[in-house]
Amino acid sequence: MQRRRLVYEGKAKILYEGPEPGTLIQHFKDDATAFDATKKATVEGKGVLNNRISEYIMVQLNNVGIPTHFIRRLNMREQLVREVEIIPLEVVVRNVAAGSIAKRLGLEEGTPLPRSIVEFYYKNDKLHDPMVSEEHITAFGWAAPQDIDDMMGLALRTNDFLSGLFLGVGIRLVDFKVEFGRVWENDLMRIILADEISPDGCRLWDIETGRKLDKDVFRRDLGNLADAYAEVARRLGIVQETPPGDAKGPVLVSDNTQT
Repeated sequence: MQRRRLVYEGKAKILYEGPEPGTLIQHFKDDATAFDATKKATVEGKGVLNNRISEYIMVQLNNVGIPTHFIRRLNMREQLVREVEIIPLEVVVRNVAAGSIAKRLGLEEGTPLPRSIVEFYYKNDKLHDPMVSEEHITAFGWAAPQDIDDMMGLALRTNDFLSGLFLGVGIRLVDFKVEFGRVWENDLMRIILADEISPDGCRLWDIETGRKLDKDVFRRDLGNLADAYAEVARRLGIVQETPPGDAKGPVLVSDNTQT
């Protein structure tokens, strides 16, 4: 088999050259990192779960008219995506005070915010992804004012959809991170969702108990990360309940529409 050309490797994913022009293969790793990768571990099955959860969410977003780079899942760890020009920003939408906003503003974790808040962070590991303003973004040419409007609009639409999706399965969407990229269709440029949406980049709390079902389980040593992610996948209908007495763990639901 011909060796695929590696395009980029991050903390949790690898991008390879795709089979057709303008495509990439996104491979999900089992690596878990926190605190700027000063805390690391390998969590068996994490990449498989994130691949399936992100696939499920991206398909749903595409279906409601929110454009994403997702094309199709290729196998248990990989998906085919459109190649985009990544905008070097992380866009965070917050619904409940948690993480850095609670520390910055002295808010008690779990406090509902007056409205959904959108924040921008400059993607730069060496600088620890600093928070930036719209003035920074336009002054340094990372994005134009119209780009910012488009990203905010898509991020808030995504928030509305995901909040309802997770609420329906007993999960509170506390906050989440997304990235965007530019694509060109003839002479028209548009901005679409890229990267992934999975428990790696979301804070997800059980509505009744407050149990954390996201990467905070790893950050704060709250239990088994794969179990938490599997619970999210189970509630979304991506994995089946393990039969009593079966110690093999969650079973991924087969999907005849994928290759």
